[in-house]
Amino acid sequence: TGDTLENKLDNLVLNFFRPGIEIITSNLWVQGFAIILITFSLSSILTMLMFRLIRKVTSKTKVELDDKIAIILRTPVYISLILIGIGAGIILMPLNMEVQSFISKSLRTLNVLVWAVFFIRLSSLLLNRIAGLRDKYAFIQYRTLTLFDNLAKVAIFGAATYIIFVIWNINMTAWLASAGIAGIAIGFAAKDTLSNLFSGVFIIADAPYKVGDYVVLDGVGRGKVTTIGLRSTRILTRDDIEVTVPNSIIGNSTIINQSGGHHEKMRIRLKIGVAYGSDVDKVIEILQKTAEADPTVCKLPKPRVRFRVFGASSLDFE
Repeated sequence: TGDTLENKLDNLVLNFFRPGIEIITSNLWVQGFAIILITFSLSSILTMLMFRLIRKVTSKTKVELDDKIAIILRTPVYISLILIGIGAGIILMPLNMEVQSFISKSLRTLNVLVWAVFFIRLSSLLLNRIAGLRDKYAFIQYRTLTLFDNLAKVAIFGAATYIIFVIWNINMTAWLASAGIAGIAIGFAAKDTLSNLFSGVFIIADAPYKVGDYVVLDGVGRGKVTTIGLRSTRILTRDDIEVTVPNSIIGNSTIINQSGGHHEKMRIRLKIGVAYGSDVDKVIEILQKTAEADPTVCKLPKPRVRFRVFGASSLDFE
């Protein structure tokens, strides 16, 4: 499809300029070089006018993203117009089919590389913009920006490589088979690392907790989340000891987030034992008044006192 579109564009340029050039000269070499030179001039003028208009439109918006996109878009558009003109001039020159085919494929390859660079720069701009809107999009944040930026570059580079292979009629079956075998080997070798990596991405996306939250985790106990990385999460315990927990373990554990929910209220149960023979009603009354008089205790829901069990040497209340 790309070959057909580019051939149509080359022929369009050729049919547009050739009648006028044939009036001046009948030499095919001169005609071909003339079309290339004319295309250089017109590409500069057309690109300048096009992006002046785009700049007027983008200047009226409040965001800077469209201005940056317009800046990085100018170069690939200009180069593509020039390459179309060069392709049209090459078609007109009296070259043998093999040379024409080689030059044509080289021009298409260069065009693919130019647009691959553009899409890499575009993906970086978009990811930075999304990371800046972390209140709306929790999946991509500044600490995970490098990961997603590299993934985008790999995807764009892979797509560009595939298109180049198609342009040069290279059979990709053997390459894909080799890549599949290499991927399996790397996956087995880095199983634990990849497990922590993917768990870290999903923890950041799902956001079961955030930095500053107090969580209760099996094997670690209660602590404050200080850092959420791609490989591990760091928790500061009540003994002021920082514990680094691999994300794969957290991803498969039950986490109690004491700072989560609709509010930050948390019920605390205090066990209090009194001697046998004590006035139970009086004990309940004293404990109730003590809790209600404490300024850190919520008024709603009200504090409650419960008799729990006959202990070995005391009456146990909560």
